[in-house]
Amino acid sequence: MDDFKRTYLRLCKEFCIEPQECILNQLHVCDGNLRKRLDLSTQSLSVDTCAVLGKVLMNDVVFTEIMLCDCMLNEEGAKVLLYGLCANTTIQILDIKGNNLRAAGAEALGKLLRQNKSLKRLILEWNALGMWEEGFCIFCEGVKANKHLKYLDLRSNQVNHLGVGELALALKHNDTLEELDLRWNNVGLIGGRALLNALQQNKSLVRLELAGNNIPSDLLKAIEQAIGHNSDCQTALRENKVRSKVLSNEIQCLKAEKNKQFLNLMGVIDQQKDELSRSNRTSAVQVGQLQEALNERSSIVNSLRAKVQMSEAALTLSKQKTNDLKDLLEKARKENFELNEKHSKELRNEQEEMYTREAKLTREINAANGKNMELKNKVDELERRCKSQQDQICHLKEELANVTTEMKVKLAQTEERLEAEKKRYKQVLDDADAVWQKEMEHMKRHLEEMQRTLQERIHKLEKVKLQLEDDLSRAKAAAIADRAQAEEDQIKARNQARLEEQQKLVHLEEKLHYLNQTRDEFQNRCTVQNQSITELQGKNNKFAFEIEGLKRRIEELNQELSIKDQEKVAEVNIVRIELQEQIGHLQAERAAQEGLKEKISVLERQLKAQSSSHRETMLDKDGEISSLLEKVRLKDSEIMRMREDEAQRASFLHNAILSYVQGSPLGTQNTKK
Repeated sequence: MDDFKRTYLRLCKEFCIEPQECILNQLHVCDGNLRKRLDLSTQSLSVDTCAVLGKVLMNDVVFTEIMLCDCMLNEEGAKVLLYGLCANTTIQILDIKGNNLRAAGAEALGKLLRQNKSLKRLILEWNALGMWEEGFCIFCEGVKANKHLKYLDLRSNQVNHLGVGELALALKHNDTLEELDLRWNNVGLIGGRALLNALQQNKSLVRLELAGNNIPSDLLKAIEQAIGHNSDCQTALRENKVRSKVLSNEIQCLKAEKNKQFLNLMGVIDQQKDELSRSNRTSAVQVGQLQEALNERSSIVNSLRAKVQMSEAALTLSKQKTNDLKDLLEKARKENFELNEKHSKELRNEQEEMYTREAKLTREINAANGKNMELKNKVDELERRCKSQQDQICHLKEELANVTTEMKVKLAQTEERLEAEKKRYKQVLDDADAVWQKEMEHMKRHLEEMQRTLQERIHKLEKVKLQLEDDLSRAKAAAIADRAQAEEDQIKARNQARLEEQQKLVHLEEKLHYLNQTRDEFQNRCTVQNQSITELQGKNNKFAFEIEGLKRRIEELNQELSIKDQEKVAEVNIVRIELQEQIGHLQAERAAQEGLKEKISVLERQLKAQSSSHRETMLDKDGEISSLLEKVRLKDSEIMRMREDEAQRASFLHNAILSYVQGSPLGTQNTKK
């Protein structure tokens, strides 16, 4: 606000103009108010102050509403002020009520509407824009080019039917104006028809005030019906926008859920990969330890051979080495015990993993069931919409019956009137009666054709209804089949999981039995080795053979470890394949859901097209009825004219007879007597 005041004072100094106190007082009042409104109503503004205000408002960002009511602006002042507002980007409401704007003002307003992109409401009550056709044409071109104006007030602007025609042409191309006030102008019959033709193309105008314009009541009713149709269309568009937003939000939520599920699956796969890498590392470490133990044992055997060959004196040293061997055997036992414990832990972990897989499968099945329930709800919604369509068709049939009865009553009334007129004026109105009968026959034929077309359209709508019901039944059958397939897949997955668990348990029990056997064999061999140590002198050859048997056994253990690693890798590959199959099933379900959504959208589009066609047919019917009423009214006016002509002729004959009687000798004698 302070910046606005400074720029105003600075420009007044530059142009050597004294700032008006009313403007400064209003700016001071605006400082205390929260509303961004500049009210200069009933203030007399000179041309220079208007020029300064136009330059200040050109770059203003503060005021959104400007009030210039009853300021009696000069043509030049209004022109300069409006040119300044052309570049403004914040103004939304402009009130120029009661300023007697004329040609130059209308041109400036047209330029303002073409260039300004923020103005929403324009109030031009009590001006004289319609008196100058060229200026009002430029103003209408501005209305035509504007894409942001919502409300336009043109009350008491002396707008005639030509100006309304230009405004109607502008409304045909404008799709943003919602409210138009044309009260207390000179629109007339021609202007009303132009507005009605414009409303057939304009679908954004929701309110149109036409009081005090000498427009016939039937035309006003037709305009009101068109406005009501536009309001219905706008409400339908808003509802469709809301529905589309809701559907897009649901689709985004579903996408987010699918992405989360996919990310969770990828995380599980990564965890399994990490576990496999860890198990490979531990197995490699164990193999390295076993190789080191083999190397140590081979060195010990070589030392024993050397000591046996040396002499019997080295028996004491061999006893010490036997003690070392006992320690090593105890270590080997401990290692075997640890290996058994590790195998049992691995079995437990595998069982836990199987339980977690079963839980995941149950969750996914529950999610599929929830999706099936959602599809059922959507099918129910479609059935409700079909019922509403049936109700609308019944309502339309009732309206058609009412219209036909009304038209028949009106035709009977008109026939009675025409018969009465025929009795009175048979000799004069023979030709007119013949023409009227031809027109009535034409009207009857036209009504019969309209009834036939309406019946054909009703049959078509019933066929479309049957097609929609067939599509709904198909969608239900597809949903039921999908549900049955999902249940069968669930049962198969559970059976497969149980079989795999049983097979793995049997395999692990066999491994445990085999490990127990190997443990017993190791114990027996340890006893044999203890006996052989006591008898080293006589059984050196047997000891060497037993060491070779131990090497072979270690090789067999290494082979068993490699086999176990291969089995783990195979199990991991099987798990990967199962996960890939599950992902494929999920993608197939997603594709099926997308197909159902596309079908639902197609059905909604068909319903919208049918509703729009119904409304268009009703509008066409209303237009035809109004045209018929106009023809009947014209016929009545012609009959009245003919009556007046006959009355005039009768009066002329009466006067002529009186004059003839008075001019005759009998008339003169009677007057003398």
